[in-house]
Amino acid sequence: MAKTRNYDGENVRVRPARTSRPRSKDRPDYSKSTLALVISVDRGRTTCLIESKGLVVTAMKARELGKQSVVVGDQVGLVGDLSGGAGTLARIVKVNPRTNELSRTIDDAEKVEKRIVANVDQMAIVVAATNPQPRHGFVDRALVIAYDQGIKPLLIVTKTDLDDGAKFLQPYKDLEVEIFTTKALNEPSKKSLLRSDGLKDIRKELSGKITVLLGHSGVGKSTLVNALVAEAEQVTGSVNDVTGRGRHTSSAAIAFPLNPGWIIDTPGVRSFGIAHVDSARVIGAFGEFEKIIAHCPKNCSHDEVSCALNDSNFNKSLGEKSKSRLSSLRRMLHSAR
Repeated sequence: MAKTRNYDGENVRVRPARTSRPRSKDRPDYSKSTLALVISVDRGRTTCLIESKGLVVTAMKARELGKQSVVVGDQVGLVGDLSGGAGTLARIVKVNPRTNELSRTIDDAEKVEKRIVANVDQMAIVVAATNPQPRHGFVDRALVIAYDQGIKPLLIVTKTDLDDGAKFLQPYKDLEVEIFTTKALNEPSKKSLLRSDGLKDIRKELSGKITVLLGHSGVGKSTLVNALVAEAEQVTGSVNDVTGRGRHTSSAAIAFPLNPGWIIDTPGVRSFGIAHVDSARVIGAFGEFEKIIAHCPKNCSHDEVSCALNDSNFNKSLGEKSKSRLSSLRRMLHSAR
């Protein structure tokens, strides 16, 4: 027969509560972290320049940042080993607010953004006059992003020794976008492969600013960087004879000093989705049409017959330049949909 237990106060075993030590509400103070500029991001390792000391250090994202992205051009706060020695690793504990960011979606149906660079002054859209063939759709989409983020757009046309590209450039003549051209040298000993007369104007425009190069593979972005920055030594490639497309040579965005200024080389893009862009900000870049657009029907795509931009009296009042800009605006809004 089982023995009956007596559960009086002396025999009861009181187990400790299953509570851990209360978490402190005092979080680490990173107000004295060292400010640095992100110049490259590759497979979780970030290269940063501490401009006040002229030191280049390798860092990684701290857990506190969570899913917040770190991209080239970011101003970040660093703690840890900032000596820059071999094998050392600092931590990125904060990312300062961005003035702008260049991002794209995988396609036009997906609104998940992939950020490429941040805090840039200019976007140089690089296209080849031929081989590979330039595409208006890509340039239009890049201009949409530039106008949306308040970034000054430039258009650089390479390989003009093969084709002058005049026909392709015609729609952009009235957009107040500065256009530059470069030609190749026929000297194998010259690593830059570009004529100095075309580079002089480009170098002057990029001086003292942070500029990102954007373009398809094979158009000559890395070749342009090598010509502008002697120490860059970016790998260059050729165009596939079958597909007519360039081969990827750059695997990640990287910034090079122009002294003064920075130039950011980016991997070639084949798809450039802009589903995340607000078309109203694109219209803001065409201020002369804002008043008439205010009379458009609600949710007007500006392609409908009822669009205020189709008003006959309004169209009669437009000059040739304004008509060209209106055509460009509609083409860009169509790209943004």
